[in-house]
Amino acid sequence: MKKVLVVGAGPAGMMAAYHAAKSGADVTIFERNPIIGKKLRITGKGRCNITNAQDPEDIIKNIYKNGNFMYSGIYSFSNDMAMDLFKSYGLKIKIERGQRVFPESDKAIDVVNTFDRMIKDAGVKLILNNRVKSIEVDKDKNILGLRTAENDLVSCDSIILATGGKSYPLTGSTGDGYKMSKKLGHTCTELSPSLVGLETMPRPSSDLVGLNLRNVSIKLLKNAKPIYSDFGELEFRDYGIDGPIIKSASCYISDKGDYEVELDLKPALSFEKLDKRLQRDFEEFSNKDFENSLVKLLPKSIIGYIIDESGIDRKKLVHQITRQERHNLVGLIKSIKFHIKSTRPIDEAIVTSGGINVKEINPSTMESKIVKNLYFCGEIIDVDAFTGGYNLQIAYSTAYLAGINAAQANGSGI
Repeated sequence: MKKVLVVGAGPAGMMAAYHAAKSGADVTIFERNPIIGKKLRITGKGRCNITNAQDPEDIIKNIYKNGNFMYSGIYSFSNDMAMDLFKSYGLKIKIERGQRVFPESDKAIDVVNTFDRMIKDAGVKLILNNRVKSIEVDKDKNILGLRTAENDLVSCDSIILATGGKSYPLTGSTGDGYKMSKKLGHTCTELSPSLVGLETMPRPSSDLVGLNLRNVSIKLLKNAKPIYSDFGELEFRDYGIDGPIIKSASCYISDKGDYEVELDLKPALSFEKLDKRLQRDFEEFSNKDFENSLVKLLPKSIIGYIIDESGIDRKKLVHQITRQERHNLVGLIKSIKFHIKSTRPIDEAIVTSGGINVKEINPSTMESKIVKNLYFCGEIIDVDAFTGGYNLQIAYSTAYLAGINAAQANGSGI
């Protein structure tokens, strides 16, 4: 029986351990935290978007960085296979807008508990509160074992690194896996925050902070040229803008340039149709002040901002508003621009962009091309996707390949 050690009890590590054990290996997970799935518990604001129900090809299209690397993984262990596995261990799931898959309970802890049942059923041993310090190899770079923080050497046939990225460091994602990999000769691409909020200059006014807008669209402009667009939900924070569509847009902010986000509050209406709609509202409220004329068109909490930005006196009677002022108002509603100062820090990012260079990993097995019987899975690999459950599917698919192949490893041991 092959002895497999897994570093990290996040979704990738637990999935890899499960498949390695089910493939006949003796598997032990080393986790630095006192609990499993610490980051998973807060994923998706505590709801946990576990995967996406789109076809595998569409999932790969949503992997914006090194998507081709994931073909073997996604087709070897698909989203349907992941959902079936979770359901077989008692997790009830539901599919929401955008084919996003959630636990029926809307509780991430139920996903964590499902993983707990899985690894227990597979006979995986779990060692908590035990930080791995290094991976030990012989002069020919064959795996010998791992060394714990207490300097104990634990021998094995193969090791699976599932240590995550650098985002949310309080959950244990402190980049240890990158450091250990570099010492073994691997290269790590530049690490940066991905799927994160954006800081604007100036910051949103106090009346906007906390406002959540649905069914809006954005364009991300770089040096005045559109490079990304999206539709969905946006939130105003004290530092700037956030929400699912902003997090996805943040993936495209990677180098120097002048970035702006252009917000359309009424994407379903063209300029002409919105102008006609506004004319009807103005006719209905013709004898009211301008500040009381937008209640049917816009969320109450953003009306004050629109009035201030429009340049129209809020006390002006609606029937006195000129055609040009109305057109300017339509243009404002269709195009509110925010200058982007920067992305938020990496410790707030959902995932870390960058990681172990995919050229150094076999995409069919997730084995290192540098160190025999060393495997990678999850966020530590330089593969990134948009929001929507895609990054967790990357974790499952890479973990599956790492697990089944590590279980068959021809290790050296000691």
